[in-house]
Amino acid sequence: MSPFQIAIISIFPEMFQTIINYGITRKAIKKNIININILNPRDYVKNKYRNIDDRPYGGGFGMLMKAEPLKLAIEHAKSIIKSSAKVLYLSPKGSKLNQKKISVLSKKKRIILLCGRYQGIDERLIHSKIIDEEISIGDYILSGGELPAMILIDMLCRLLPGALGKNRLKSYDSFHNGLLECPHYTRPKVFQNISVPNILLSGNHKAIKTWRLKQSLGQTWQKRPDLLKKIVLTQEKIDLLEQFKKDILQVK
Repeated sequence: MSPFQIAIISIFPEMFQTIINYGITRKAIKKNIININILNPRDYVKNKYRNIDDRPYGGGFGMLMKAEPLKLAIEHAKSIIKSSAKVLYLSPKGSKLNQKKISVLSKKKRIILLCGRYQGIDERLIHSKIIDEEISIGDYILSGGELPAMILIDMLCRLLPGALGKNRLKSYDSFHNGLLECPHYTRPKVFQNISVPNILLSGNHKAIKTWRLKQSLGQTWQKRPDLLKKIVLTQEKIDLLEQFKKDILQVK
């Protein structure tokens, strides 16, 4: 199977060594599951100073990234990974990146990530459809699109077949089924007078699976009740959640 192709356009390409050389992304690259190309838009500037920014028309604070070098960088990226690649601009104005969105993107096979800087990019890149979609990682402002791009890549790698290894199931991750992940425990059995739940020591895999589902529902109800409004619970899940609530009341 051919690797998932990613092209990154950034004036700080060195920042991406953080994910290329470590963790899941590094393993995915070594296994040829994913391939990453990084392009610096300064390489597409025709003046000797390699300036990729300029003052905005109409005045105002800050500088904008110019359209031409970004357009040339995008075109070059498409020539490397294929013209059908989806161009994503990491922007606070974009649609929210979540597990559902990354699941859709993981099926695209080829994406180009444009990392903005300064006050953003020339709006004509968006109006002319050179950029296919704007994506945001949250309602806050960062200095540039590099960190959001790294987050997107990390999320993406976890969904690609083989990236997590044979013994790691992404179906246990938070948000995969719309719920938060259940609590987990490891050695020792007792830590600061708190014991590992007996069910996890029982060896009864069916009972453990049910317990984990109940805890997942309960954790979501306690910490992110908004998520429960977005999914349809089966009768089994409704019953387990009610049992979790009763267990909480008994402890109190």
